[in-house]
Amino acid sequence: MHETVCFFIFEKEFQHNEVIMKALIIEDEHATALRLKKILEELEPGIIIPAILDTVDSSVRWFSENMPPDIVFMDIHLADGSAFGIFDRVKVKAPVVFITAYDTYALRAFRVNSIDYLLKPVKKSELKASLEKFREYHASGTAALPDFEALARILRKEEYQKRFVVRYGQKIKAIESEDIAYFFTESGNAFFRTFDNSTYPAETSLDKLEGLLDPKKFYRINRQFIINVNAIREMFNYSKSRVKIELTPPCEYDSIASAERSGDFKKWLSGKS
Repeated sequence: MHETVCFFIFEKEFQHNEVIMKALIIEDEHATALRLKKILEELEPGIIIPAILDTVDSSVRWFSENMPPDIVFMDIHLADGSAFGIFDRVKVKAPVVFITAYDTYALRAFRVNSIDYLLKPVKKSELKASLEKFREYHASGTAALPDFEALARILRKEEYQKRFVVRYGQKIKAIESEDIAYFFTESGNAFFRTFDNSTYPAETSLDKLEGLLDPKKFYRINRQFIINVNAIREMFNYSKSRVKIELTPPCEYDSIASAERSGDFKKWLSGKS
């Protein structure tokens, strides 16, 4: 059973009412982002929100071109992958509020690291109480930063989706991720095929799926396919430095690692990516 939470990792103190707070929002659900913006503006009159971003790429670009904000509100799963990709590519010199869904095991990890959390959708009163708790905690002069690197390792492990729930007719079925051979698109819709050659609707885009799947087991070879390493039957050199892959179970579409991904694909096969 998953709970949806937002939890706080603070790296520096800001003085309430002494400066105008600048808050960056990174969230790919438009309604959620606007609601968060509204609550922040009600709690912190005069707050500046320089941008609302919805992808890893746009976030990396923003941090590279702008001074750091006072605080960042960040969804874990963005339109083009996991938000942890941001930390891999650029230094985020600001306290971060992650907004995401985690199970009980991960929540225990947050508590061990003295991190507060709120159930989503965030209530104004609860967010206000948490901000006040943060200010009082840091005003005591005894605040210690959490071990962010250790926590990130836990979150990376926990964020990968273990199973997918599919609905067909009146039936509901849970499919283990390890039983999925590959994901693919057809006529603009996403599907996945299991090793027993059953096909189901994925109910989300490949861009989103790419951030949910364990990168040690799954790789996106092109815009149409994400494949499980165990689904590779044979591989052949193909034109323009590409790699043609025969999958099991067989697929009616050609599965070819694009030229720009072939190098990384070979590293992934060797376990170096």
